[in-house]
Amino acid sequence: MRLTFFILLLSISSELISQSSREWGIEYREKIGFLAAHRAVMGHLPQHQALAGELSWFINSKGRKQWHAACAYPSYGVTGFFGSVGNNEILGRFGGMYGFVEFPFVARKKYQLIGKIGSGLGYTDRVFDQETNPKNMVISTHVNAMICFGLKSQFLFQRNKITIGLDMTHFSNGAVKVPNLGVNLPYISLGYGRVLHQVEKDSFLLQNTIPFKKWLYGMTAIGSAKEIFPTNRKKYPIFALSAHVRYFSKPKVGFEASFDVISKQAIMGYKPQITKSQWDILQMGAYIGYLLPLDRLHFVLGMGVYMKDKYQPEDFLYHRVGMRYYFPNGFNAQIVLKSHWARADYAEWGIGYTFNFKKR
Repeated sequence: MRLTFFILLLSISSELISQSSREWGIEYREKIGFLAAHRAVMGHLPQHQALAGELSWFINSKGRKQWHAACAYPSYGVTGFFGSVGNNEILGRFGGMYGFVEFPFVARKKYQLIGKIGSGLGYTDRVFDQETNPKNMVISTHVNAMICFGLKSQFLFQRNKITIGLDMTHFSNGAVKVPNLGVNLPYISLGYGRVLHQVEKDSFLLQNTIPFKKWLYGMTAIGSAKEIFPTNRKKYPIFALSAHVRYFSKPKVGFEASFDVISKQAIMGYKPQITKSQWDILQMGAYIGYLLPLDRLHFVLGMGVYMKDKYQPEDFLYHRVGMRYYFPNGFNAQIVLKSHWARADYAEWGIGYTFNFKKR
């Protein structure tokens, strides 16, 4: 089954890039790791080693866009994942696909040290069920978000490379359904890759779409939903509005600050014996974050503090990690995971607009 999955991925990728003028290749990695029991109630779940395989289709950037040189000519592409997570009977097997970017920290002719970030979707065949699978308190939906952070060494010879890596792979549904403690998997890996279509450095440069050293002002409307314990309860809607300011000082360095107003209806379910109004449950927060702009796609990472949070159902600090895509007309779309340290709160699906945007 694993081999069939990877052959299918390779066939699709080959068709998509067969006419491409870019440099591309494939890499396969075998991974071994373990399920990290980050809560005491998960102590019974790690039963055996987590074994997985990944096949990646990658593109080596050659300076076609301004951010390529600013980020030391990274690689990017798509990865297919299939494997176990340490307990096949309760947690099942996982498959998934995610997009990634790899940034060289050290780049030599025969050696590279690379950092990797990626996100996509994963699937598992075993989820929580009160009657048939009550011990699975970490995953309650078949389809989940998949996030990967990693570090790897590459040894290069001609078009080939041998890789040794260490990464953390995460699966969760963003609390849209509980239980949702999430699956965290530290892996080590050994892989082989080869460039199948080689080109020289691009002779032309596409202008970056980001206006540097200019304050950008805008608003983002956010919607989501989540469940709370006990299980099998209703989903509560979430509405939020964020007024933000953003500033990009360099091709790979940006910052943002925002004032957030959040109406999380799930708070109505906390301490249900207390009568609450919509004003009572309204949360307000101040947030600051770092932005990594890759042309129109931006990675987001930051932390905020609640300024108004009457019932304090979680911590007073909140965190964001995710992606945002900018369209040519000033609008942007985002998918960001809002959490309280390692506990997912909900996924922020947002549409934003930059007021002082000018088409470039």
